[in-house]
Amino acid sequence: ATIVATEGAEAATAKSEAIDDLKVVLKENIELGEVVRFEAAEGNVIDTYVHRQDGRGVLGVIVELSGGTPELAHDIAVHIAFTKPSYLTNDEVPEAEVEAERQTLTDITKAEGKPEQAIAKIVEGRLGAWFKDRVLIDQPYVKDDKQTIAQLLGGATIVRFAQVSIGG
Repeated sequence: ATIVATEGAEAATAKSEAIDDLKVVLKENIELGEVVRFEAAEGNVIDTYVHRQDGRGVLGVIVELSGGTPELAHDIAVHIAFTKPSYLTNDEVPEAEVEAERQTLTDITKAEGKPEQAIAKIVEGRLGAWFKDRVLIDQPYVKDDKQTIAQLLGGATIVRFAQVSIGG
C-alpha cells in the first residue's frame, strides 16, 4: 500500500521479484491482486472501507466524492461493499448488456404466459429492478431503504468508486 501511495499503481508490478522471494521464504502461493489508486481532486473527499469476514479483509472499496463529507463518503463505501454495484450510473451500462438482459426478460415473461400486450411493460419493470442491482446511484441506501443513494448524496457527487476482492 505504501509503494502504491508514493510511487503509483505501476510500482506494485515492479515489486514482483520481492514477491517471488517472499513465496520461497513463506512457502505460500502469494499473488499480487488488482491494485487501485485514487488521488482526490482538490476539494474532493476519498474514503475507503475494508469488509472483513473471519478476521480477514475480503473486499476493499474506495470512493471519491465531490462536495461531500468524509462521513458520507464512508457510508457510501460501506453501501458499495454490501451491494457490490457494477456501475455508477445507468449510462455506464453497456448497451449490449442491457439488450441481452431485455431479451432474456422478454423470453422469461413470454414463457410465464403473460398477455402479449402486457409483456413490454412487465419487461421494463423487471429491467428497472435489474438496473437497481447494478447501478449505484439508483440503489436504495442500505441503512435507510426509503432513500436512494442519489437522495442521500444531496448536493454531493460520486466522482468514482472501485471494489477489489481480497484473496480467494
